[in-house]
Amino acid sequence: MSEAPTGLSLPRRVASVVADYSAVARSRRYFPLWLGQLISNFGDTLHYIALVVLVFELSGQGLAVAGLVATETIPVLALGPVAGVVIDRFSRKGVLIGADLVRGALALSLVWPQGVWHAYLVAAGLSAAGVFFNPTVNAVLPALTTERQRLAANSVSWSTAQLVQIVGASVAAGILALVGTSAAFALNAASFVASAALIALLRIPRQAPVAGGDAGGALRRFWVDLRRGLSYAARDAFVSRLLLVQSLAAFAVGATGAMLVVLSERHLRLPPEGFATLIGAIGVGALLGPLIPNALARDHRSARWLFVPYLIRGIGDVLIAVFTPLPIALAILFIYGLNTSTGMVVFNSTIQGAIPDAVRGRVFTLLDMDWSIFTLLSLAIGGVFVDRFGIEPLFWSGGTLLALAGLLGLALFRRTRFGE
Repeated sequence: MSEAPTGLSLPRRVASVVADYSAVARSRRYFPLWLGQLISNFGDTLHYIALVVLVFELSGQGLAVAGLVATETIPVLALGPVAGVVIDRFSRKGVLIGADLVRGALALSLVWPQGVWHAYLVAAGLSAAGVFFNPTVNAVLPALTTERQRLAANSVSWSTAQLVQIVGASVAAGILALVGTSAAFALNAASFVASAALIALLRIPRQAPVAGGDAGGALRRFWVDLRRGLSYAARDAFVSRLLLVQSLAAFAVGATGAMLVVLSERHLRLPPEGFATLIGAIGVGALLGPLIPNALARDHRSARWLFVPYLIRGIGDVLIAVFTPLPIALAILFIYGLNTSTGMVVFNSTIQGAIPDAVRGRVFTLLDMDWSIFTLLSLAIGGVFVDRFGIEPLFWSGGTLLALAGLLGLALFRRTRFGE
């Protein structure tokens, strides 16, 4: 359980939380992973902005941007079941290093772009490697931290990632304006190599063995492991209900998240590099968001910390489609980032504490697959919807659905104490 410091003023509580952040980040067991992710996140920010701008400028269509995100989503669906079993059965350290090196090679290839098809291919490859990398990070973090450090570790990881996102967004704007996209892709490739080198320094304990999965051939063991993971998710009340709420949320935000670049140019009337300004505003909010549960929550394991952020972001999506002044849009996106980071930090900390180590990889990949399925469905509808009806109605409807997802989560989990 993570408790907020009691009997202190708010400034002192925040100072105490920052001290906890510092202590966790300096931990020898956690520091290489944290630093590697910090460097990699900087490269990812440059890469993301450059790639979206490149595809939109080459195509001029919102549907092409939606296609890019769809290309990133498909590998999650295709490889998720395999990744979950691999993460739970084989060396998690090896999985992390291998995924980083593959992503570095793919990012480097975009220094010499061959067209939109090339951008799609690299996006799919990066996503495929991420299917293995991202759930593995979530699976190993409990082995590198204590239970009381878990929320702080997730928070410091998220907050520092957002800090480099802010810096990266500013740098990306300059790079795109001066030298184009190639430099951003080269820097991202280098960041993956640096991350792999730092992860090589980690001591990651071997996870608990997969129960009952050693008999028979490799294919049989795979299906046994997969079936056990799915059976656990179906039987567990927490995971099964969470999948339902997440499905609605993913359908709500899939298209709106992908179409922010279209909103920037067609609704807010910003130049292409202005998209980086919007990403920076989200990053500022996301930087500060994890302070909220750490400083104010006596216990973060309650439904309001998971689902109230859905409500607030849903309202924000509606408002940003109504107002066009840039300062108002930046303020809304700041709150967007604040809520997203609060929800994600609590979400990861809750699952890491509630799910047994032996199935943690499969549960995280299942959640990723569920998110991707409904994101893909949202994109299929949203890309056509934007080009036919405009960007504003998409954000109105998406915001409304996200608010409904928040209300559903609050209703389903109103009496739940996660991790008990």
